[in-house]
Amino acid sequence: MSAPVLDLPPEQTAPAAWYGPDMAKRTDWLMMLSPAEVREIELATRALAAREADIAAITVGDFPLPTLAAKLKARVRDEVLDGRGFLLMRGLPVERWTMREAATAFFGLGTHLGSARSQNAKGHVLGHVKDLGLDVNDPNVRIYQTHERQTYHTDSCDIVGLLCLRTARSGGLSALVSSTTIFNEMRRRRPDLLTLLFEPIATDRRGEIPAGQKPYFEIPVFNWHRGLLSAIYQRQYIDSAQRFPEAPRLAARQVEALDMFDSLANDPKLHLFMEFAPGDVQLVHNHTMLHDRTSFIDWPDPARRRHLLRLWLAASDARPLPEVFAQRYGSVAIGDRGGIIVRGTKLNAPLAAI
Repeated sequence: MSAPVLDLPPEQTAPAAWYGPDMAKRTDWLMMLSPAEVREIELATRALAAREADIAAITVGDFPLPTLAAKLKARVRDEVLDGRGFLLMRGLPVERWTMREAATAFFGLGTHLGSARSQNAKGHVLGHVKDLGLDVNDPNVRIYQTHERQTYHTDSCDIVGLLCLRTARSGGLSALVSSTTIFNEMRRRRPDLLTLLFEPIATDRRGEIPAGQKPYFEIPVFNWHRGLLSAIYQRQYIDSAQRFPEAPRLAARQVEALDMFDSLANDPKLHLFMEFAPGDVQLVHNHTMLHDRTSFIDWPDPARRRHLLRLWLAASDARPLPEVFAQRYGSVAIGDRGGIIVRGTKLNAPLAAI
């Protein structure tokens, strides 16, 4: 028998508390771009790409979208930030774009949703999700740089955006699960374990250490702030933080709580699989969703290999976050938080995976 609910937030009934099989039957999370909207994007893109504009320096004023901008921003606010937690925009003609055009278009769209944040110690505000043949067991390698499954996690921003350029030969499906639903299920079944996930826990920075910080941060998995439930989670990095002798040790019951969290995330009754097509843009709210990617087998031809572009965005109309998030986000100031900044970082947007 589970312990009584003690000092836990109430069960969450917001739209973010969804179940995968129910969500899979819906289509309201799909936003199809019209030919007119694609023309707006291409018109803004061509002007910048033609003069090889510095992508990292593009502002919302550089990328006018006369009709699409208001529609996109409203849907992201209502459906991503305040609703179910994700949106899939479909129809970008990446097959006819150069890499510069695709990167410019994607970054330009992002400027209408928030401020792009650095995704690594190299200052990349435009990320390339691609198998670089790196060793997944290296504690300083980020898993998105391999072909292995990522496991359910959050990124260090308000919204993570992915643009699919090419898909793998097989596998590489996107997976989403609601951290809000995981909270509800743990609250019903094991509130005693759930309580432990509101306590600080060490998570490895994987060698990307801001000035004056420890090589790990200590933020609870679940955080209740101003009536909002937010989550931050990457199990592999929680486990690898134990390599630091000074990091707080994981107690047996904490491991049990984390194992239950993972079990629920991996339960087909909770999560949703999504197959990307070239030209798809997925937008995910990190504070209420966890995302994953299945392992994949790529094409032998380098020109056909799986390749996604990624943005980490600080949204101007994002939710408030507790001060403890500043350990990871640098600040909790809305519109100017998140990302990975280390000494000497200069923001840039590479056109190739490096």
